[in-house]
Amino acid sequence: MFELIMNILLVVFLGYSYFTHVLEAPVPVKVQKNPYAFQPDTWPKVIIVLLLICLVINIIQIIKRNKGKEEFTLKYFVSTIPGFFKSKMFLGIIILTAASLVLETLGFVVTAVLVLFAYGALLGEKKLGRLAIASVLIALVLYIVFSGMLSVNLPRGTIGFLRDFALFLESIVAGVKGIFG
Repeated sequence: MFELIMNILLVVFLGYSYFTHVLEAPVPVKVQKNPYAFQPDTWPKVIIVLLLICLVINIIQIIKRNKGKEEFTLKYFVSTIPGFFKSKMFLGIIILTAASLVLETLGFVVTAVLVLFAYGALLGEKKLGRLAIASVLIALVLYIVFSGMLSVNLPRGTIGFLRDFALFLESIVAGVKGIFG
């Protein structure tokens, strides 16, 4: 039932996005004058329509597959909701929500370390020292890949010493990049 509800919510969200955001996208005059140019909203519209078709097919398959099953009732679904709020999945959602709220303030590296550490603890890692070291190393590798190799600007943080640390890391990545590239 949860899968069916999520599919229906996705159909509603994509339909809303199609009619409110994609169709109202401003088209540059230069593109409007060229009859052979794709409009900026062409690919988003095509992707949304394809997703909607796939979702409708999936909804039909879910209904056919689960028709008549006891666990495919709204009553059963409602009875499972309290268990969801006690699950690791819900705690993971809380961790990611908290991370999104502190990302700009703490910066990418610190937030990534905290998220990786929290998820590792959530998944049952008992050796917290090893988890802390792994979290720091993975966050640094992610930072190097995205900031250095892919040139993605990651949040530096607004707290002075954290921002200085991010700028220090950027200077190291830029120095290494200058040597090899």
